[in-house]
Parts: sequence; C-alpha cells; structure tokens
Amino acid sequence: MLTARLYAVQKLPSLLARTLVSGTNGSPLLPDMAEVRSRLRDIVGASTNWRDHVQAMQERKALHTLLAKRQEDLPPRRMKDSYLEVLLPLGSQPEIREKYLNVHNSVRFGRILEDLDSLGVLICYTHTKQEMQPRSPLSIVTALVDKINLCKKVIYPDCDIKFTGNVSWVGKTSMEVKMHMLQLHDGDYSPVLDATFVMVARDPENKRPAFVNPLVPESPEEEEIFKQGELNKLKRIDFSTASLLKMAPTAEERNVIHDIFLNTLDTKTVSFRSRILPPNSVWMEDAKLKGLQICHPQERNIFNRIFGGFLMRKAFELGWATACSYGCSRPFIVSVDDIMFQRPVEVGSLLLLSGQKKTTSRFESTVRFMMQIPESTTQPTSSISHLYQRTRSHVLSPKHMESPCCT
Repeated sequence: MLTARLYAVQKLPSLLARTLVSGTNGSPLLPDMAEVRSRLRDIVGASTNWRDHVQAMQERKALHTLLAKRQEDLPPRRMKDSYLEVLLPLGSQPEIREKYLNVHNSVRFGRILEDLDSLGVLICYTHTKQEMQPRSPLSIVTALVDKINLCKKVIYPDCDIKFTGNVSWVGKTSMEVKMHMLQLHDGDYSPVLDATFVMVARDPENKRPAFVNPLVPESPEEEEIFKQGELNKLKRIDFSTASLLKMAPTAEERNVIHDIFLNTLDTKTVSFRSRILPPNSVWMEDAKLKGLQICHPQERNIFNRIFGGFLMRKAFELGWATACSYGCSRPFIVSVDDIMFQRPVEVGSLLLLSGQKKTTSRFESTVRFMMQIPESTTQPTSSISHLYQRTRSHVLSPKHMESPCCT
C-alpha cells in the first residue's frame, strides 16, 4: 500500500517537472547535495569562515526592509514553482560513498536526514524567491518533521539516489514540504521513502515570524494534497492539546498503566516498593542510553546555529543504538515521527542526549529520543527535539519489555 501511495504521489512531479540547470554547457543536469548547500549559502549570504559570522549576521539585519507587511502583498505560487530534483550520486561518484557508508554496507540513515533537511529549506526558498532580491530576507528553519515512512529495508551504498520535493501546503508563515527519495536499480528509480517536513519563515535575525507567498492549487490532485496539508496542521494542534503536560491520561491509558502495575506487583508483600519482573522482560528504566554532544562551529547551519539535520542524525544514531542494545539484533528503521525543534541550538552548547525504548511488540519497537541543554550553560534548559523512531527486527524486544535475549 505504501509503495502504491508513493507511486501515486510521485506521479504529481511529472506534471510539475522542473529541474535546476547545472554546468556550463546548458544541458539540464540534476544538482547534487553540495550544490544545494552552496545555493543556500548564496541565498542568505552566509559566511564560509566562522570568524566572519558576526559580520555576516550584521549584514542580514539590513534586509528587514524587504519583508512583506502582509501576505496579500506577496505573489501567489504554484506547487510546480517549488518542485526540485536533486541527485546523490553514490553509484556514479564513488568518492563520496564513504561519508554515507555504515558498517553493514548500507547507507547511514542519519546522513539522509541531513540531506532531506537541506533540500526542504531550499525548496522553501525556491517557493519564496523574489526575482528582484539577490538575497532573501527570510530565515527559513525546520520546525518539525511530521512523518518519514520507508518502504525499503536496505538503502544500497553503490546506487545513485534521487530526491524530489515541493511545497504542498502554506499557512501565513509556515510551509509544509513533501519529499520523496528514490534509488536507481536496473535503470529505473524505485521509491525508498517519503517525508513530510514543516518549515517556518522568520525575519533576518530569526526573532519574529515573517510572511510567505500563498500557494494556489491548480488541479484536483493538488487540491487534495493541499487539503491533506490542512488536515495535518489540525492533527498537530490536536496532538499538542492532548499532551500530558496539558491533559490527564484518558481512562484507557489509566487502565493500561494499572494493568502493568498489577502484572509487576509482588503478591506476597503487596507493596509499591516490591516489584517482580515478569519472565522474558526488562525494566523500562534499564532500556535507555544517554550521551553528551559538544556543538562545534563545524556543525553550524547557514544562520550560524547548529544544523537541524545534524541534530536529527545524532538523535537517530543514538535511537538506533538504543534499539540495537536492547534488541540483541540489528534493527531496521521503519518510520520516524514527531521530530520537534522547540528552540535553536547555539554553537558552543552542550547537549544532553537520551534515548529510551518506549513500546514494543513481537517484531517492532519504538524509541523516544530527547535532547536538552543543561542549566549550567549560557542557555536555559529546554527540550530541543523529540524523535519517535519505529524499528523492526527479527527478535522480541519489549518494555516492562520481553527480553529478546531470553527467547
């Protein structure tokens, strides 16, 4: 079903087809990820040297006058206006393969997250591009990753990869971007994953929201995609409203928690402090990993803060290690949900990383990941991102989990 859905959505770009032109001979060539990041630096006037970053940010302040006062002042865009295709030439350029290769002779999914993040930002800048402005006054950043679904278990390290994507929904200051990743096999590109990112536009100093161009659907298919974007927005609002920080657990959730408590209660003592671990199980408290990350200038983005793609890669890799450590088998990523960025991370920050197995079934498990900046640094403590990573393996790996090592 997922492959069919990917194919159906993939047909839309054939109507929206548009590629960047690269090279000096005028032939249409797909840009690679290096060119994507180079274009992003040109669009915002980012410095390539860390020592020049203060001057570069001061120069961006002058772009405030180019911001639109109302969304109605901006020309509407079509979905095909932002459609881009980008090549990751793992097969045709073996010299870049090592950066993406993991020990299992597959592609590092964390690197794919970085590339998706960069491409999503460029797609949004393409949507908001004003012909008379050599540099964009907008600071476009990733607000969250709504969903990433994979339909292939293995991504091959010696076959070319193509990314496609376009803006699929627009609010006042936010944009939803749908992207697809395909890999070349036997002369044809077959779907690997689809991803939905939400980007927000800010002023040149990344302090206040800024208006973006409205989006006008041109066909029934585009109308349906746009409506789905609106539904996704409402779902995110509902999800935020239902947070345990705002609402008590439901009756069903309370019953589940009480059942777990009863199943681990020592009937001989009937004490809250006396708990018995069920057979083939692991305490949830013991199914976690932690780490510490120093944020160096090398990992900065075009706005001289830590690159969101880098944070997602670190989150995924610790989440994968958590699933692997308590699954006694190599896990395969199935989907990623709800990566939320609550505030930017400054260069020089210390990040506390925590991965926790959250739920399990016979062949699948979910890992929750969180990043925090400790109070001892110059920034207040805050949650940087949440990642719900669903993995699949061929062993059991539950919470109060059934231990796969015991089966």
